[in-house]
Amino acid sequence: MAKKPTLRQCIGCGQPMEKKSLIRVIRNPEGIIELDATGKKNGRGAYLCPSQECLAKAMKSKGLERSFQMQVPKEIYQQLSKELSELETQ
Repeated sequence: MAKKPTLRQCIGCGQPMEKKSLIRVIRNPEGIIELDATGKKNGRGAYLCPSQECLAKAMKSKGLERSFQMQVPKEIYQQLSKELSELETQ
C-alpha cells in the first residue's frame, strides 16, 4: 500500500500542500525565528509556500504571529524575504 503524502497548510495562502514543497519557518527554543531549509531543526514550525506572494499574505494576516504566539518584528519578515529570494534564484 502506497504511503499517503504528508500535507501541511501554508500560513500565507492557506492551501494544503505536500510538506516537501513548502518551506519551514521555525521558532527555536531561544525564541529566534529562521528559515529551516533542512526541515529537521528543533523548534516550533510553520510552513510557507516558496513565494514572496505568500510571505506578503502571511505578513498581512499575521500568520507567523498566530503560529508562534508572539510578536514578530518587521526585521524578521525582511530577513525571511531576503532568504526566500535567494532560494528562488537557485
